[in-house]
Amino acid sequence: MTEATRCLCICADDFGMSAGINSAVFDLAEQGKISATSGMVRRDAWEEGAKVLKLIDPVRLDVGLHLDLTRPALAGGPEPGLLGLLARTYTRTVFAPGLRADIRDQLTRFEDAMGRAPAFVDGHRHVHQFPVVRELLVEEIVRRYAASPPWIRNTAPGAQHGPGRLKARVIHALGGARLAALAAQRGIPMSSRLLGVYDFSGDMQRHEQRLSEWLSACRTGDVLMCHPSAGILPGDPHGGARLREYAVLRGLVLAARTGSGGIALAPLSRCLPRPS
Repeated sequence: MTEATRCLCICADDFGMSAGINSAVFDLAEQGKISATSGMVRRDAWEEGAKVLKLIDPVRLDVGLHLDLTRPALAGGPEPGLLGLLARTYTRTVFAPGLRADIRDQLTRFEDAMGRAPAFVDGHRHVHQFPVVRELLVEEIVRRYAASPPWIRNTAPGAQHGPGRLKARVIHALGGARLAALAAQRGIPMSSRLLGVYDFSGDMQRHEQRLSEWLSACRTGDVLMCHPSAGILPGDPHGGARLREYAVLRGLVLAARTGSGGIALAPLSRCLPRPS
């Protein structure tokens, strides 16, 4: 990798939510169009999907835990709103022992299915950075993986334009800076910035334009999150967007991109410096 080459992580979120999402992840990983995926270990398609996922060479693909704290009450049902969890964590009235047990259970389920520790941890709907959650998560990472902690996804916004710019700033404002400071204090590596934030609207052409903008703006250590799927899960409000993302990513050609330097997809576990 030359000095001018930017090391980017394209991470497919929500593995384990559905068979269609799993299928898209397998295909994109095989084609070299993603370099990470994060798994939801309490969702219906996780266990079967993990049997295949664990066979993919970790040199090619970082597999992490997508911490999931807003699961449907019934399998296949709608996810609860985020406001309740936000209120309980920001007022610190959330039941911390139960939250700690949930975090530990999800990490254990990941280890049991994959036979190894997660390469990184992030959060479904960015819950990993919320108050109380972030402290308990960092505490558990240090307890389990002190010698070689997984990296944590940073929500610091990358270059954004249009409606996505405000959304990216709001996401980070929900605890991103505090999480970054806590991780640095405990010696846990973090990614640099988060790209891929948008409102899930638009057609294929618009998403191709967004992807081009994110790739042009990326820096080494950034994560470009995506949500591809090969099928629509009933009740999923972002089903159409997932299909569009999958189609656009399948057509991605990084070799043609030069600009201020080439882009190399790589697992960030092999690119990020470790805090001293």
